[in-house]
Amino acid sequence: MFNKLFAILCLFVPVEALAQSKTTDFMLDNGMQVVVIEDHRAPVVVHMVWYKVGSSDEPPGKSGIAHFLEHLMFKKTANLAAGELADTVAAHGGSHNAFTSLDYTGYFQRVAADRLDLMMQMEADRMTGLQLSPDDITVERNVVIEERNQRTESAPGALFNEHLQAALFLNHPYGVPIIGWMHELKTLNYDDAMAFYKQHYAPNNAVLVTAGDVTPEEVKALAEQYYGVVPANRAVTPRARRQEPPHRAARRVIFRDERVAQPFFARAYLAPERNSGDQRTAAALVYLAEILGGSGATSVLGKALQYDTRQAIYTSAQYKPTALDPSSFSLVAVPAPGVPLQQIEDAVDATITNFLTHGIDIERFERIKSQFRASEIYAMDNVSGIARRYGAALTQGLTVADVQAWPQILQGVTPKEVMEIAERLFDEKASVTGWMMGPREETE
Repeated sequence: MFNKLFAILCLFVPVEALAQSKTTDFMLDNGMQVVVIEDHRAPVVVHMVWYKVGSSDEPPGKSGIAHFLEHLMFKKTANLAAGELADTVAAHGGSHNAFTSLDYTGYFQRVAADRLDLMMQMEADRMTGLQLSPDDITVERNVVIEERNQRTESAPGALFNEHLQAALFLNHPYGVPIIGWMHELKTLNYDDAMAFYKQHYAPNNAVLVTAGDVTPEEVKALAEQYYGVVPANRAVTPRARRQEPPHRAARRVIFRDERVAQPFFARAYLAPERNSGDQRTAAALVYLAEILGGSGATSVLGKALQYDTRQAIYTSAQYKPTALDPSSFSLVAVPAPGVPLQQIEDAVDATITNFLTHGIDIERFERIKSQFRASEIYAMDNVSGIARRYGAALTQGLTVADVQAWPQILQGVTPKEVMEIAERLFDEKASVTGWMMGPREETE
């Protein structure tokens, strides 16, 4: 009963209102962009600083430096002792964290709204006031190396995906893991960290997002007080990355590891990213991923391979629309016991060919469209999620207007657009196929 009522209510919510929360944005004189998202239901605020620099902006041979610096940012500054920011947030009953991605690095705190000025004061202080010691470098480098050991070196699936990504991107730094290659991690030093910090950490390379029980007027006053006095850095230059050459040959990765208990098949294709003012292609790819692999029971791959022929125990299709440069679209299938990887690969290919021939089930397409509308409505209830949406978009080449237009663009996608992008996407020459298997399994 609830689901039916919710579906009916969704029909009456204007699409334009789905992302049109009370959002204000402005620029400080030093070039820092500020976004304010009002939500006065609780006296809480999320404070985020996003830097327009990620692992794909690292100098050659210094992979992992962006993530390494994220760790070092919790060390001493001119006004804060090492760890004082984290201790202060905890003492005020809040939470905090940081994250590094391919295109951005972010720092955030969630605290009572009347503590916003304290968060800005501390975050602005470490924007340019970081003071590192040789011991800081040694300790945190060891921490990051251990993190790689735990999350990547000890996980065959992570190593496999790392090699698949490296094979997909022939020249672009998206092929380098965010955490860095182990042999380069071990050489990162004080000069590397400080050079990267001084090059990229500056107000004119950052976006401030505040969301919660705040007003634009108070945020602007505090932002000008704490961030506005930090000088712009002339060393900040437009991002210039190596780009992909034309792909003229399909690639394969055969990954063997004695720790593999369950073999699986994966294929990744180069795919267009969301672009400012031109988001329809990315929106169509979002639909394509959901149609092909969103639900095991109703998706194209799931129905064909998991239910009709029972050749697979799991299938999926994934696409990440938000990226600064071309992204990827991937297919995964885990074979049922006794099904060889070649058989499951052939079955995936046959299923995709059949889909391209017969097209989209219109009833299924309309259900997905309703699900996307519902998910946008639910997203409005998550102020931290909305803040992340803006921060990620603005550090990856999109605008506030693009973020707000996205729900309406999703609702405007047609089956014809999805099929057109599918025809262009599945180009064998722009793909890499991977098999992950144990050491004794046959490749045929």
